[in-house]
Amino acid sequence: MTSIKQAYDLTGQVAVVTGGAGGLGVEIGTALAESGARVVLVDRLEGTADVAARLPGEGHVGIVADLVAFDTIAPLVERIEAAVGAIDILVNNAGTALIDDAVDVPVDCWDFQMDLNLKSPFLIAQAVGRKMIARGSGRIINMASQAGVIALQGHVAYTASKAAIIGMTKALAFEWSPHGVTVNAVSPTVVNTELGRRVFEGEAGVQFKAKLPTRRFAEPEEIALAVLYLASNGAGSTTGTNLLVDGGYTIQ
Repeated sequence: MTSIKQAYDLTGQVAVVTGGAGGLGVEIGTALAESGARVVLVDRLEGTADVAARLPGEGHVGIVADLVAFDTIAPLVERIEAAVGAIDILVNNAGTALIDDAVDVPVDCWDFQMDLNLKSPFLIAQAVGRKMIARGSGRIINMASQAGVIALQGHVAYTASKAAIIGMTKALAFEWSPHGVTVNAVSPTVVNTELGRRVFEGEAGVQFKAKLPTRRFAEPEEIALAVLYLASNGAGSTTGTNLLVDGGYTIQ
């Protein structure tokens, strides 16, 4: 029987976190690093390598990449594996939300959210998934949202992209789990990051918290710990799930 400590020991494993240089990505990277994984942060920010260097432990890597430059994704995966070894854990965390009423959403804003929130995670999962299937093991965690389960005002493109991520997660899990590759999603409520506070500042935040049974936004470390469970050795029978960390918002 695997002990709890062993289940969460990721020593010797390589974990890739997209959108890893800010906010939630840093917390996820930190949780994985503290559990022993060698972490690769991928982000468009120039300081990504510096962020990776500050993670607990040694050997972490930061790579600057444009994840909507789709023809660079497969070479990026090859570059990562050449540098640090086979990818054991993939966390598709990069994403964006552009807020507008549905009647006013420009086509380019719709397309950008679909590209970054949906197409890019699929292509990354596809490139990494091929390798995981060949090796017979792997963990893929896609960041979705409570908005993929229940509609939010002004979030039509974001809601559509995150609902699609949840569907994609289930389809990939159905195909890949027989090969030892689990695929799951995490759906947070508003998270207490700089971005979350900016979007839901003032009265908007007060009103939204009042709708949450917990009456507060989620903390970044709570989301990171949910990801850590799905990445762990103890989550081998958890696949195709959408783990809601939403303060009870969707139970109403």
